[in-house]
Amino acid sequence: MSEKTMVWTGRVLSGIFVLFMLGASVAPKLLGLPVAEETMKALGWPAGHVLWIGIFELVCVLLYVYPRTNLLGAALTMALFGGAMATHIRAGSPLFSHVLFSIYLALFMWGGLWLRDPKIRAMFPLRRD
Repeated sequence: MSEKTMVWTGRVLSGIFVLFMLGASVAPKLLGLPVAEETMKALGWPAGHVLWIGIFELVCVLLYVYPRTNLLGAALTMALFGGAMATHIRAGSPLFSHVLFSIYLALFMWGGLWLRDPKIRAMFPLRRD
C-alpha cells in the first residue's frame, strides 16, 4: 500500500472513530441528555458522574486529533475503554455487543493512528518473520 493511501485510510478510520465518540458518547453526556444519565445509572454509576466522564472523553478525543498529542490521547482513551469494559463486565452486559465494544473502537482508533502516522508505524512495525 502506498504511503498516501495508508495516510488517507488512516484519516478515514480516525475520522469514523472521532465522529462516533463525539456523536454517540461525548455529546449525550455533555448535553445532559436523559439517555446518558439512564444508561450510566443502569450500569451502576451515581448521578453526578456523567458530565465528568463526558469531559474526560472529550479531552481524550481532542488529544487524539492533535498530531503532537495523538499518542497520549490514544493511551488515555485506552484507560477509558478499560474502565468501560470493567463496568460492563461487572454489570453482566452481553459480551460481543457491550463488553467487547471498546475493543472494536480501539481497533479503529489505533488502526487509524498507525496508518496515518509514520512515527507510530516505526514504533510498532508489522513483521513478516
